[in-house]
Amino acid sequence: MKGNSKSIGACGIDCDACDVRLAPKDATVRQEIVEWLRDTRHVEVEPEAIHCSGCRGDRAAHWSADCWILHCCVDERGLEFCSDCGGFPCERLVAWAGQDEGYGRALKRLKEMAQGM
Repeated sequence: MKGNSKSIGACGIDCDACDVRLAPKDATVRQEIVEWLRDTRHVEVEPEAIHCSGCRGDRAAHWSADCWILHCCVDERGLEFCSDCGGFPCERLVAWAGQDEGYGRALKRLKEMAQGM
């Protein structure tokens, strides 16, 4: 899996299946994200703001350019994936993965990558 994964984020998320990546072309998904952010995170976001070019894309077009995982993995350590880190999986990443089913799948993907699956 490793090495052929330009659509896998540093955190293990499958960018091709990510709603934020799909939102610019799908008004229903875009509106669902706006409503989820409003209802669960109490954040108002304009639908046009929901877009992302991925971890390896333009940071100005990244959904979460201030992502702590992106900064730790890519900026500070110069790695492609968290699974490349000698401290993988760190406590913070495990806690992040426990917040959401999709994040949990991302951590599982990273573990598989670390094992060379």
